[in-house]
Amino acid sequence: MNNPFNDLKKLNPIKYSPISFSRKRPKTGLAPGSLIYTGKVHTDHVNIHVIDYTDERIDEVDIEDVNDLQQYNKPNSVTWINIQGLHDVDIISKIGEMMGLHPLTLEDILDTNQRPKVEEFDEHLYISLKMINHLDNLNKIDIEQVSLVIHENFVICFQEKPGDVFNDIRSRLKNGKGRARKRGADYLAYMLLDIIIDYYYETLDQVWARIEVLENFVVRRPQRIQLKDIQLLRKDLIQLRRFMYPVRDVVHALSSRSSSYFSDNTLMFIRDTYDHAVQVVENLDTYREILTSVMDLYLSQLSIKMNEVMKVLTIIATIFIPLTFIAGIYGMNFEHMPELGWAISYPVGFYSLIGVVTLVMIVYMKSRRWL
Repeated sequence: MNNPFNDLKKLNPIKYSPISFSRKRPKTGLAPGSLIYTGKVHTDHVNIHVIDYTDERIDEVDIEDVNDLQQYNKPNSVTWINIQGLHDVDIISKIGEMMGLHPLTLEDILDTNQRPKVEEFDEHLYISLKMINHLDNLNKIDIEQVSLVIHENFVICFQEKPGDVFNDIRSRLKNGKGRARKRGADYLAYMLLDIIIDYYYETLDQVWARIEVLENFVVRRPQRIQLKDIQLLRKDLIQLRRFMYPVRDVVHALSSRSSSYFSDNTLMFIRDTYDHAVQVVENLDTYREILTSVMDLYLSQLSIKMNEVMKVLTIIATIFIPLTFIAGIYGMNFEHMPELGWAISYPVGFYSLIGVVTLVMIVYMKSRRWL
């Protein structure tokens, strides 16, 4: 049977490099549009995976030569270009030139500390957001920047490293069921955006489970946890809030304005995704408030425990103060002291006096409800 207190080791699973505000940014002083990779993830090579499809067919291929991407810029099919690895600036720059990406878009793609946002250019629509996924096998929350470039007939997805949450979309495209392959590139972009936000739910569910465990510990065994356990989880929620809150604004901007990159039919689905984003933010705020209450409860429990200890020590000290006084009197070396000539002076006199004083003090404390 699992020990519930082993879950204390799982209270802070987020693995994400904190931002150092004292460190100089690598892009400080450079001209706008300068291409510098600001992340810390370096893969062996840049993986380029392409899924090109129509209603009747689907082709899936791994690209070795960047120049081969030129053939997928065609209007008679929908192409999903998934690029994993951003450390090679030359390859990213070459992809941007071939696919007609704006220099500012390439700059934002390589800046992994970018705030989630949406920008519309003449040739494409750019969306930046964080992909957050709870890895059960590693018991941690993985946070990674994802950039979506939406064109009339293709979608380019830029990721920092291999691994993502898009396997369900790949399966839907391969199966050819439903509306996935019957719609254009705008619907593909919607599916990518929607599944990223769906995984926000999964992450928050894991956070809520840890908050419940922590709350049970605070109520049952507050001495088994430390304040830093609550504080670390609080920092995690602040980190998630920093990444999830702007996504709501991004989806709202997409759903509330007309765009040449999203049809009216797709905008209906975008509005549904906006509802999901709002619910995610509301859940996040609720969890933060609950965690604050847990911290207050923990501090209250510590104060109660400390008061109980001080109460016991005070009672003991109060009882023994007069007894110590009596023992001090009887311990003095006087020649003429009462009961010295009496053989049973100590059992009858000294100990009886101590017993009577103790009993009187206990009765008095009980009458005042101090015990």
